[in-house]
Amino acid sequence: MSEDLEPLSPAEAVNLYLNHREPELSEKSIQNQRYRLNSFIDWCQETGFENMNDLSGRDLHRFRSWRQKEDVATITLRSQLATLRVFLEFCANIDAVEPGLRERVLLPEVDSVDESRDIKLEEDHANRLLDYLEKFDYASRDHVIVAILWHTGIRLGSLRAFDLNDFDPDDQCLELRHRPETGTRLKNGSKAKRAIAVGETYCRTIQDYIDTHRDSVTDDYGRHPLITSTHGRLSSGAIRATVYKVTRPCLHDPCPHNRDPTTCEYMDYQSASGCPSSRSPHGIRRGSITNHLRDGTPEEIVGDRMNVSSDVLEQHYDRRTEREKMELRRQFIKES
Repeated sequence: MSEDLEPLSPAEAVNLYLNHREPELSEKSIQNQRYRLNSFIDWCQETGFENMNDLSGRDLHRFRSWRQKEDVATITLRSQLATLRVFLEFCANIDAVEPGLRERVLLPEVDSVDESRDIKLEEDHANRLLDYLEKFDYASRDHVIVAILWHTGIRLGSLRAFDLNDFDPDDQCLELRHRPETGTRLKNGSKAKRAIAVGETYCRTIQDYIDTHRDSVTDDYGRHPLITSTHGRLSSGAIRATVYKVTRPCLHDPCPHNRDPTTCEYMDYQSASGCPSSRSPHGIRRGSITNHLRDGTPEEIVGDRMNVSSDVLEQHYDRRTEREKMELRRQFIKES
């Protein structure tokens, strides 16, 4: 251990790191970072490790082996170790660990297919769901949440960030703004600010929701959120739970898993995420992006609309087959 290092406990180091990253990351990203680093803190507590100054490459190997014995997925282990690397770089900068220690964290190899979970809301499922909501729950909060997520392909945090005056029915668009000082940080910060075109049908649904079902409330900062509860701006957890609830296919079709809805454990609101066929907000985003690409929307347009880079778009979201891509290219290329 270098004499230049200053003693620091693992838990305190993690808190300092997260406080340092908070201005540049969304609330959800901070939660994910804390979750990934909690396993390192658990290991430190279990082994009696108390001072970051004493951390060595051998200790990092022991931690990795400890996590592997807990049978975590390779992609999960890789993401946790990658976060640990960034954390150790921060610790080196504040004289808590030796410089260069991050390089001793060896990341497991992950197949590119495994790295991208291929779980998305399929087009047929989305259309049946929206048809059902249009007919039986029109302009409800649930309807608007699903309609906006599917039509725009935006992130959950972006949906939650909309205020009432961000909707422009005349120009048929939603204005997405980065407002971290009042509780709605966008994942990519000011780079994620943009106007998003909204089709006429969706505009009418949003306006009818505002006129009939939106709670007339303000949030903790005095802003007027678009998606509300009786208490103010709807929380991320409530949006996520809503999406899991309404994407269960038994809402509009027979159960594909041959379960009886009267006895199925996943019919409970709190357990809906356990249904094998329910989808998360990110699953809707993934399905929406894929659907736009399959419809022939150019990749650069999809990337701008959904705020995603071309590399991430190709690796994590583009689920078209090579034949599908060929047929779309055929439309733009005159064959001899």
